[in-house]
Amino acid sequence: MSKSGIVNVRMVITEEKILSNIDKVQKLINPKSKKQIIQLEDDTYFKDLVESIKTYLIEYPKKKNFPTSVYKAAYGLVEFATNQFEDNTKKIEELIRQREQNIALAGQLKGLIDAVVNKEKDWKDQVKQAEENFSEDIIEPLTIVGKARSTKSQNYQDAMKLLNARVNNLESNLHIEIDMERIEDRSKALSYIGIEIADALKSIPTPVEEVENQQEIQEVQQVQEEQQYIQETTFETKPSLWQRFKNSKFVRAMKAITRIRIVIDAPNALPEGRGENN
Repeated sequence: MSKSGIVNVRMVITEEKILSNIDKVQKLINPKSKKQIIQLEDDTYFKDLVESIKTYLIEYPKKKNFPTSVYKAAYGLVEFATNQFEDNTKKIEELIRQREQNIALAGQLKGLIDAVVNKEKDWKDQVKQAEENFSEDIIEPLTIVGKARSTKSQNYQDAMKLLNARVNNLESNLHIEIDMERIEDRSKALSYIGIEIADALKSIPTPVEEVENQQEIQEVQQVQEEQQYIQETTFETKPSLWQRFKNSKFVRAMKAITRIRIVIDAPNALPEGRGENN
């Protein structure tokens, strides 16, 4: 664990401080937030916040008396991160399909350029059919090149420059690569939350909020007994939040790509998020 952001504080951070840290993390991973994580490896502030939450969950002395508000907030954070993770997976898959489509269009456009440059007999028909896949800003220069009598004319040269530039754009997919890189960086942060916090939550019993009278207590117990009966008699159950996170396709992909080695090191003092205020 990074030493940055670690100060000598009491072993138990106040409930309000942890709730504040959870809120800060949620804002950092919110896609609508102006301030987002750029690169997980360089964001020690984010890592320190997550580390403080994880340490609080692991080292809280009496798990049965764990604060309900912190448990709900931490669970909500992991659930939010997991949902964002799954959304990012869908976005990545869509970008990959778009990239493959662009590469195919680049090949088709190259063939059209050859047809109009060489004045093939059916070049007009080929350009006409290409209107289904290409916009007017591509069809027009193709027509100019096909009708040009001289390769030295300014219109011909301008049209060829535009067409070659479009081929390069379709082949390079620069904007798609940038979008994918941003999504992958954000997903690394989301997976970091899942690995660090979701696992720590497993050791904490689900807290039951205090009820006002004995009747309400009995109702809660009855519901718990019914839920236990359903779990014991049902062969297929809905996967837990942690299982859903671990089984995510993108989690497996990220592990393969980054080869992150996770080491849980219990510190002597609890880290706090540094460098920013609420």
